[in-house]
Amino acid sequence: MIEALMTAASRLADALRAENAALARLDLAAAGELAGPKRQAADAFAAAYAAAQRTGARPEGADRLRAEAIATGLRDLTSENRRLLERAIGLQSRVIEAIAGAARPPGPGTYGARGRARDGRGLPVSVLSRA
Repeated sequence: MIEALMTAASRLADALRAENAALARLDLAAAGELAGPKRQAADAFAAAYAAAQRTGARPEGADRLRAEAIATGLRDLTSENRRLLERAIGLQSRVIEAIAGAARPPGPGTYGARGRARDGRGLPVSVLSRA
């Protein structure tokens, strides 16, 4: 049972390393393709962990040291994954905002304090309203 858990943890670590490498080089397409395998590895790890919990299996001796090393590695990899994902999301948000700003329709120009037209993206507009 413990061996299955450690194997699942190693596969999850490999998936996280691959995604982190893609995110570090800002290859968001590759990172997106790796999301499915990462999710599968995480699901397999969760299932192996639940099975070990149900049976009460615990690593002992050298397996305990190996399990602790794997757990520390997973913690570090998931922390790095979160940081890289947040960076990628922030970058994507800025790109989307820039595109949306460039696609915004032109607004009207305005009039200055002395009645002179100020450049806008369109012509100045005035409105007269009588009650």
